[in-house]
Amino acid sequence: MINLEPKAVWQCFSEICQVPRPSKKEEQIIAFLLDWGKRHGIETVKDHAGNILMKKPASKGYEKRPTVVLQAHMDMVCEKNSDTVHDFMKDPIQPYIDGEWVKARGTTLGADNGIGMAAIMAILLDSDLKHPALECLITVDEETGLTGAFELKAGFLSGKKLLNLDSEDDGEIFIGCAGGVDTIINLPYKAEKAPSDLYYCRISVKGLCGGHSGDDIDKGRANANKLLNRFLWNVNKKTKVSLAEINGGNLRNAIPREAYAVIGVDKGFKEELAVMLNNYIADVTGEYAVTEPGLKITIDSESTPSMVVEGDVTSRLLYSLYACPNGIIRMSDDMPGLVETSTNLASVKMNDGKNIEIVTSQRSSVTSAKNDIASMVESVFTLAGANVRHSDGYPGWKPNPHSELAQKLAASYKKLFNKEAKIRAIHAGLECGLFSEKYPDMDMASFGPTMRGVHSPDERLHIKDTEKFYKLLIDVLENM
Repeated sequence: MINLEPKAVWQCFSEICQVPRPSKKEEQIIAFLLDWGKRHGIETVKDHAGNILMKKPASKGYEKRPTVVLQAHMDMVCEKNSDTVHDFMKDPIQPYIDGEWVKARGTTLGADNGIGMAAIMAILLDSDLKHPALECLITVDEETGLTGAFELKAGFLSGKKLLNLDSEDDGEIFIGCAGGVDTIINLPYKAEKAPSDLYYCRISVKGLCGGHSGDDIDKGRANANKLLNRFLWNVNKKTKVSLAEINGGNLRNAIPREAYAVIGVDKGFKEELAVMLNNYIADVTGEYAVTEPGLKITIDSESTPSMVVEGDVTSRLLYSLYACPNGIIRMSDDMPGLVETSTNLASVKMNDGKNIEIVTSQRSSVTSAKNDIASMVESVFTLAGANVRHSDGYPGWKPNPHSELAQKLAASYKKLFNKEAKIRAIHAGLECGLFSEKYPDMDMASFGPTMRGVHSPDERLHIKDTEKFYKLLIDVLENM
């Protein structure tokens, strides 16, 4: 990436890729940022939560202009392909250039939000840039809890204008986002000795696109947990299924790409099972021919496991997973094309030999609708005898159609690229909703370069749009 423009941004991004930074385990990237600020003579402080604030005085002639806050988050979603050997706590991300894009080898790239961090670092290093006083805030744990934004204290920032650098579409300026809540389900079960007279096999779903459960929920992509369970439910209607293992998805904010289950069925049903699977594969590959060209469903024989889930719990699990809503619930009436409410069946895990844990996430730009879909998910699993709880959730960011900052961004975009930018809201969550609670008078807008496949190993960052993103940032600061 060393020959890409702007060089300072790509150099900083390359340095960031060398530092492990999983959500909730940001110690190494925090230490890196503190050391980086010290080495470059930049005033750098860390708050009680681990958020980093770097300050840069105004350029000559810009001293009377209002202070601007630049904001990004330091953590990244850590997803990898099942055949990729990578330790996110030790191994660096391996970026490479593929045509118009920068990708990573077998893992998420971390451009969400590493490229925002890199742009901030490049701004801090640029001694020729004309700009007002800058406060550069880099938060912890955006991806799995918005912890840094939740913990941010009023008064930590003095600026009244905030540019959030955590969006993923060139030419789009965001002034609002959805709020969200997680619903976590625990279904207790008793393990029984696995019958030795059954045919055991592993059913695997793989090759799906996955993606961000907010930004990509409207792309028509398949959910691996739903696809797997749909087949298991149909098998269970024909013959008793003994469930030894089930595992699908990883992160609450990612559409699950892979899932598998180890099941046992009567040996006399083996041939019919194969026929059912072939018919099912034909059905779902037809349904998802456009959005999931890499979809694969396989069956492999397994040796007899030691234990299986008691039969009644298996049935309740399969029925509740089938009934669990997933995907878009409602589109916005106020902003055409915007998803208003959605839910994602994120993960299904057998964690401790006693409970099957199911994690779902609900999003909506309408608080009552968010609570309603969370209650709908709760009711499904309560009927199945599961224990259900909800996270504290996070607020949405109410759009401000009169945002002066958004209008300045749009004007700069038109001047630089001779094209109108779109001002809109986003279905994904942004930290701005929490910032607005603590700084209600702050004018905020979010923008960024084009990224695709975020929260999955297909994550990629568009090279030319990254250059445009940085030019836009510089122009806005110079003309604020």
